Amino acid sequence: MNINFEYHGVKASNRLEILAAEKLEKLLNKYHFVIRADVFFKTENTSEPDTGMICNMRLSTPGPRLFAEASNATFEVSIAEAVSDLERQLVKRKAKMRTF
Repeated sequence: MNINFEYHGVKASNRLEILAAEKLEKLLNKYHFVIRADVFFKTENTSEPDTGMICNMRLSTPGPRLFAEASNATFEVSIAEAVSDLERQLVKRKAKMRTF
């Protein structure tokens, strides 16, 4: 499985890549039908102090792609929230795959 990282307005970070890869690997061990993951990090100027560090994740699977976006005060929290959202989507996708 291939994981691609992109940074928009953020300096590249090995620490963030390792953290995101570890969390995604847990999903990939459970859901073997995932083909590829794309992770995007970007910052946004907001008036809220609890948002602005955005993590987008896109998973290529059989059928439509799965996508999750999270904006929090830190990238670590955004990664965790996006992975949690993707896991809910993967559970639904796996249930649909069983019914066919």
